[in-house]
Amino acid sequence: MRFASLPISTRLRRTNLVAAVAFTIGGSLFAIGAWVAQVGSGDASTAASIYFAGGLFFNTGGYASVVLASNGPAAPGEPRAGDGRWRWWAYRPYNLAWLSAFVLFVGTLAFGISLIDSFLDGLTTQGENRLIWAPEVVGCILFLISGHLGLTDVGRRPRLELGWWVIAINQLGSALFMISALAAFIRPETSSVVNIDVANWGTFGGAVCFALGGVMQAFDPPAGVPADARV
Repeated sequence: MRFASLPISTRLRRTNLVAAVAFTIGGSLFAIGAWVAQVGSGDASTAASIYFAGGLFFNTGGYASVVLASNGPAAPGEPRAGDGRWRWWAYRPYNLAWLSAFVLFVGTLAFGISLIDSFLDGLTTQGENRLIWAPEVVGCILFLISGHLGLTDVGRRPRLELGWWVIAINQLGSALFMISALAAFIRPETSSVVNIDVANWGTFGGAVCFALGGVMQAFDPPAGVPADARV
């Protein structure tokens, strides 16, 4: 059956599954990349390639999250009337779920810029900090903002649902990513990383959080969809 002919609830469940699988694979690849960077014997390009592959899955999960939020229920006071049409994009600045998903997606794009730039050769210390480290920090900040918006949104619900734990564990992962990014700054005076061990293990821990969050998300029905809706 074609995707366009499926009920909205089924399309939401499948889109949610795409996001969940993408974050699970992306997080797993980031964890592997961090492990290789810390204990592996290969050159830096091996870890960079693994990170880049993981980043593509994070991009996919981020966009799928935007699609979910674009078709989710209206927030209280949101000036939007649902017309039953499926949207691959919608602008919903009054909806915290959409804002959280959009900021997360932009954060994955910032990570992508950093990952692409990591393949550049001959960069100076200043160049590495500007082209690789700076976009990574921007991505981490956006991830943290996204998590805050998401927790604020689900905090309105009467009890701690599985969706709350998904956002909470992802927020922990975002915090670990931020710690990792700060530790990865290259000191201009010595051309050495602040703390490579913290950078690698922070990335590993944050990635495991996102992978676990992705697994949990697969069992969490999207907002407005009954738990027993067909996938």
